[in-house]
Amino acid sequence: MEILQQKDMDAYRAFVQAHPKGHFMQSPEWGQVKNDWKWEAVVEKNAEGAIIGSVAVLIRRVPVLPVKLMYAPRGPVCDLHDRDTLAKLIGGVRALAVKHHAYLFKIDPDIPSSDTASIENMKRLSFTLHDGGKNFDGIQPRFVFRLNIEGKTEDEIFAGFSSKTRYNVRVARKHGVEVKVCDKQALSEFVPIMRTTGQRDGFATRPQSYFERMLDAFGEHARLYMAYHEGKAIAGTIAIRYGDKTWYLYGASANEYRNFMPNYLLQWEMIRWAQQTGCRIYDFRGVSGDLSPDNPLYGLYRFKKGFNGDFTEFAGEFNLVLNAPAALVVDNGIRLTKTLRHLKNRRHGRKS
Repeated sequence: MEILQQKDMDAYRAFVQAHPKGHFMQSPEWGQVKNDWKWEAVVEKNAEGAIIGSVAVLIRRVPVLPVKLMYAPRGPVCDLHDRDTLAKLIGGVRALAVKHHAYLFKIDPDIPSSDTASIENMKRLSFTLHDGGKNFDGIQPRFVFRLNIEGKTEDEIFAGFSSKTRYNVRVARKHGVEVKVCDKQALSEFVPIMRTTGQRDGFATRPQSYFERMLDAFGEHARLYMAYHEGKAIAGTIAIRYGDKTWYLYGASANEYRNFMPNYLLQWEMIRWAQQTGCRIYDFRGVSGDLSPDNPLYGLYRFKKGFNGDFTEFAGEFNLVLNAPAALVVDNGIRLTKTLRHLKNRRHGRKS
């Protein structure tokens, strides 16, 4: 086990991209996007010096206290049934924790909820599992849709969509919706539409500088897609392709022209990119785990389900407490903050 050095960065990138558990959030590029965190990685090598396991960690200080949180989004990258490699990587994380005075290490690995062997391995390494709720309660979505496109032609993929989804892609084309791959200058059109979407659907949005960093950091691995109608921007998406997967990260649509179905055509163009570049998986990212039609998030599920992906449930978030007294103080502070916010909202007649 060793902490990743700059001289091994190319080998690290190649390993993460080649591994079945590889993820763009375990890349050095993601560390450039999350520039308010410090990025470090731990690697395990075999006798020949080749990397066989890795975990990239984001590190940030907790407000007020002189301790830090360490978080490995969708890490580690290794055979999660290989307890020896996993244990060595976590040993490296503990060394990082000493270096950075971290009180907690949090991960949300690519472990399906059905993979009881990997879950047990994590628990034997002193992790506790927090599976969370059915909606977007964790840092990363616990429920996602993944479309397996390995070895399939565009026609085969399109034929697998529901009839309604195929129809809506054609509706967009019929109405003259044009999808373009744009450079970051088009963020000036994307960001206002994203802000409109956030206001409409009730979620916080990122500033333009965040998306600029993302496109700069990932270069050819990231794409900004914009949908236009008669020259007017009406919707947009951002996708990242890393290794054998493509992820749909952000989507936005204007309040007007939604009946032209631009989001369906945008998804199809991103899937085509994934297919053309030899990807195995197209990941639609998060949906709610509550599949009842009266759930306000059911529409998102129905939209993604129409592309015929596999509904995937991850195990959840795993926490490794590194400093129990500090963890107790932080947890109590979080609970107090939530209580005060709840009381304030009640006093002003708002929902907490």
